[in-house]
Amino acid sequence: MDRLRQRADFLAVANGARVNSPAFVLQSRRRDDSGPVRIGFTVTKKNGNAPERNRIRRRLRELMKRLDPTSMQPHHDYVLVGRKDALSRDFATMLDDLRIAFTKPARHPAKARGHRPGHAAATSRKPD
Repeated sequence: MDRLRQRADFLAVANGARVNSPAFVLQSRRRDDSGPVRIGFTVTKKNGNAPERNRIRRRLRELMKRLDPTSMQPHHDYVLVGRKDALSRDFATMLDDLRIAFTKPARHPAKARGHRPGHAAATSRKPD
């Protein structure tokens, strides 16, 4: 298992499938090469100051260490996006959440974020 370090790799995984949990979001993307499984961790600034974000990141890394590697699909990249609940959530519960996240069918995000098909545009009103 390798680590994701390049920003472009994180952005590519962000466009892939995702599974939500109270303490994290698991994002995944299948790669076309035959390389090993790669994992990335990210925690945004809205989750607290630097020590809190680092503690969340450490907890997420420890979760991955304790997870059975066979539950991950080969030739995939994964990113764990930490949430504020990762600080207070029981570690065993988080580990169960992660195991479930790897077995759940992933929810694919919509490609176009600004416009939803089937909905009228808000700019179609006539000016007064």
